[in-house]
Amino acid sequence: MNTPKASLAEMESRLRAGLQPSTLTLQDDSHQHAGHAGAKEGGHYSLRIVSDRFTGLNRVARHRLVYHCLAELMQQGIHALAIDASAPDEA
Repeated sequence: MNTPKASLAEMESRLRAGLQPSTLTLQDDSHQHAGHAGAKEGGHYSLRIVSDRFTGLNRVARHRLVYHCLAELMQQGIHALAIDASAPDEA
C-alpha cells in the first residue's frame, strides 16, 4: 500500500507556525530512496532549521519540538526526516 507523501508546503507551514524559525530549508529526498521498502510508507525529507525556540535545548528536545509540529503528518506521509536544528547563536 502506497501512503501519499506529505506536502512540503504543509510541513513548512506547520514548522513556521510552531517554531517561528529565522531559517528553514526543507528538502524532499524521496527520489534517493526509490525501491527502499519504506518508500511506500511515505516520503523522505531533510530539514535544516534555526529557531530561538531551540536555545538551551539539547538535540533530543529540539527534535521533539519539530516532531510535535509535524505530529499529524508523521502518521500521514512522512517515513523519514533528517533534522539539523540549531539555535541562532549556533548557526
